[in-house]
Amino acid sequence: MKNPALLSAPQPHAGGAARKPLYKSLFFQILAAVVAGVVIGHFWPEIGAGLRPLGDGFIQLIKMIIAPLIFLVIVTGIAAVSDVRAVGRVGVKALAYFTAATLFALVFGLVVGNVVQPGAGLNIDPASLSQDALDAKTSTAPPKDAAAFLLGIIPTSVVGAFASNSLLQVLCFSVFFGAAIVVVGRERCLPVITLMETVLELFFKIMGWVMRAAPIGAFGAMAFIIGQYGLGSLSTYALLVAACYGAALVFIGLLFVVAWVYPRVPLWQFIKYTREEFLLALGTASTESVLPRIMTKLTNAGCSRATTGLVVPTGYSFNLDGAALYLSISLLFLAQAFGYNLDFGQQLAALGVLMLTSKGMAGVPGSAFLALSATAGALGIFPVAGVALLLGADRLMDSMRVVVNLLGNCVATFVVARWEGQFDRTAMLRAFNGEVAARGEIATAGQVAEPAAPAAAK
Repeated sequence: MKNPALLSAPQPHAGGAARKPLYKSLFFQILAAVVAGVVIGHFWPEIGAGLRPLGDGFIQLIKMIIAPLIFLVIVTGIAAVSDVRAVGRVGVKALAYFTAATLFALVFGLVVGNVVQPGAGLNIDPASLSQDALDAKTSTAPPKDAAAFLLGIIPTSVVGAFASNSLLQVLCFSVFFGAAIVVVGRERCLPVITLMETVLELFFKIMGWVMRAAPIGAFGAMAFIIGQYGLGSLSTYALLVAACYGAALVFIGLLFVVAWVYPRVPLWQFIKYTREEFLLALGTASTESVLPRIMTKLTNAGCSRATTGLVVPTGYSFNLDGAALYLSISLLFLAQAFGYNLDFGQQLAALGVLMLTSKGMAGVPGSAFLALSATAGALGIFPVAGVALLLGADRLMDSMRVVVNLLGNCVATFVVARWEGQFDRTAMLRAFNGEVAARGEIATAGQVAEPAAPAAAK
């Protein structure tokens, strides 16, 4: 019996076509753009700082298609699954995995902070730091309590959710819309599904055009970051940077183990398969810039469209492993810098507060400072203005946060897909071997076929 939750087997390239020249590779173009951006930003910082519109413009082009793309992928994916209960199970399993991963990242960050002591001996007076600078960084994103955050997932207006690019609100409406199609009946809704499949194909075509500008966006974003903040600022926060990046490397190693032990995904091959997306995310310091492409790659690598559509956008708000590492290490850094030694009870309380404040950080300006400010205020150990000490270090952590956040969400998608029985390992291996036509598309409803039985079970 056919399982529409899984993709059809990818088609190999016709006739073993010759490999394209290196200079035509998107990976090479983005890499060259990032290097050029670093050079411009370092040697001509004023010019580099002025190139910010290039990076911002590219990210806005990506944001232009994110909301409708997520809607179309989720709705058509649920329609293909034709099982509302299966969608609910995917959501529950994803949230369970996200909670466990975030909790582990926070605990691991606290362990690293206690061992490394990145802020010890600094003896900084909080009164010497500017509250105005912190307010300017966080003024666009007022803090929310847990109830407000949960209510914010429900859109007050469907049009408003799409207009504001609120991914969780779009996801919420998409699940309702897809479930309604299943309940009403696929046959009656076939004209709607066919139209949405066609529109989805158009959006993938637009995405292909937008990605041609990726090297320009990466060049502008990297030139701005280096020109604005400079390479010299690394030395100011050397121990904090080393602690965060060291913790990130160990955490990535654990993700390799998790990916291989359960879904049996060779993560190094996956990183090679998605190297363009990871390099672009690094260059633009944004995971949003690769959201459509990474969903496509995961779907072509054997994860069902419904699982990918639900897990990845939700993970952008609920599964920020890199941000969790940064928050817990930075909290201890601040306490140590101001001469406070948090005991076990205080760190346990901080862990609980960070579990709440770390959610919904994606795409919110100054979100890390908001989370740390809320935690500092709840604990009452050092003045909230002390968080301003991290203003100079925050940008240095972007690369660490971006890579760990993105890789953590990819592993989560594989784990949940395998957990739900919606993972085709044979399709994954074919994708990793380059046997998928490089169209940047995912299979439509008319293309799904029954996968080999052993593939999903391996």
